[in-house]
Amino acid sequence: MNSIPGDVLANTSNIQASIEQSDLCNADLAPVPAARRNWRMGSFAALWISMAACITTYMLASSLISGGMNWWEAVLTIFLANLIVLIPMVLNAHAGTKYGIPFPVYCRASFGTTGANIPAILRALVACGWFGIQTWIGGEAIYKICLVIFHLQPATVTNALGISGGQFLCFLFFWGINMWVIYRGIETIRWLLNVKAPLLIVLGLVLLWWAYRRAGGFGPILSQPSQFDAGQPQVGKFWVYFFPALTGMIGYWATLSLNIPDFSRYAKTQRDQIFGQALGLPLTMALYAFIGVAVTSATVIIYGTTIWNPVDVLTKFTSPVVLVVAMLALCIATLATNIAANVVSPANDFAQLAPKKISFRIGGFITGIVGILMMPWKLVADPNGYIFTWLIAYSALLGPIGGILIADYFVYRKRQLNVAALYQADGEYRFTNGVSYVALISLIVGALPSVPGFLVNIHAVSATSVPPVLTQLYNYAWFIGFAVAFVVYLIGRKLTGAKH
Repeated sequence: MNSIPGDVLANTSNIQASIEQSDLCNADLAPVPAARRNWRMGSFAALWISMAACITTYMLASSLISGGMNWWEAVLTIFLANLIVLIPMVLNAHAGTKYGIPFPVYCRASFGTTGANIPAILRALVACGWFGIQTWIGGEAIYKICLVIFHLQPATVTNALGISGGQFLCFLFFWGINMWVIYRGIETIRWLLNVKAPLLIVLGLVLLWWAYRRAGGFGPILSQPSQFDAGQPQVGKFWVYFFPALTGMIGYWATLSLNIPDFSRYAKTQRDQIFGQALGLPLTMALYAFIGVAVTSATVIIYGTTIWNPVDVLTKFTSPVVLVVAMLALCIATLATNIAANVVSPANDFAQLAPKKISFRIGGFITGIVGILMMPWKLVADPNGYIFTWLIAYSALLGPIGGILIADYFVYRKRQLNVAALYQADGEYRFTNGVSYVALISLIVGALPSVPGFLVNIHAVSATSVPPVLTQLYNYAWFIGFAVAFVVYLIGRKLTGAKH
């Protein structure tokens, strides 16, 4: 296969012009020229510090503790999960850095110029759900702090939505701020990330210091033994809980491990994206998870009850100044995480459907509308459902996509892509009418082992009607999906070559 290095293609004027004129291209999907690839190691570390230091990270470890783990088991599970997900994160980032292409265009090499719509939309729908969740959290923060400032009582919920009118209005208000940032464009997003990275770290450390001082220590949770420590049967139960929990924690950033080319396309070198991500992701996730556990444990001593939501902790403060500052900090932090993690990708993914009609801005607006329709307050209502249904379920789809992308790029194509052909409807990545059936079959086969367990988990079928071994596979959804799709894809390519 004749392949031309991406940096040469991106800087050759005639080829660049043909790419920009293609129906498969717009300004947001075009390769980033070398002159604009200026993100260094610090930029990627700041990106991950910004995205990982958020309210949902704070709440992750607490939800694992409620399932029976002690504090260090919970934090270690989160740290290990992020070390694991860092591997596909760095690998998928390679193509973005080398060729300057975003995630949907990267998918065209393995799924086809039209087939790339499938992983793009699957990724986009997950992002819409996450966008809704983060927007709900930001709106709920505004609502709860307003109740304290204006000395109001929460309204009784009697409607079918399951939330009060005040909650919904605050949700829509924060949603509107997100839409305004999307309208303003990528530079506003970058400014938010730069402001947010130190802001939420400082806020978290201040909250940690306050909790330690008020409680005279970090309280009973840090000394509380694991519920899985009482004898051999309980140790066995630990592993039964640990692996689905680990899969859920991997699912937390499984989305970004796919669309990381949306960011790495701006990297100066591979070294910058690799070390920047390695420094920024696992340590920040572990640190913020520990802050969440420590402050939560201290609330037992200070208030006599366990408070695992930082917004609820902040509402205990009586100073209006503290509440306003805390509200602004949380809103800016949640806004920055939401836009970077849950808008940049789906905006590009929706653009993949009709590049000449859907821009980044329109794609972002579509994300916002779908995020409302998914009713995110129901996704996070139950911590166990949040981890074992939401996080694991979509990891069963994203794992196979990751396996296919890495198998295609690193093993089959040996990191060589014809960038010009990625923007040609009749080029070498057309496969069969624009769709690679090898990739499509690999995705389906990779996801199939998790289907019985998912149906049992959502109570669509009885657990007694499904063999236990199939139910157990769901606990390893990301791992199994990734491995099966990886192998099936390479076998399919060996049998069919580049035609299908």
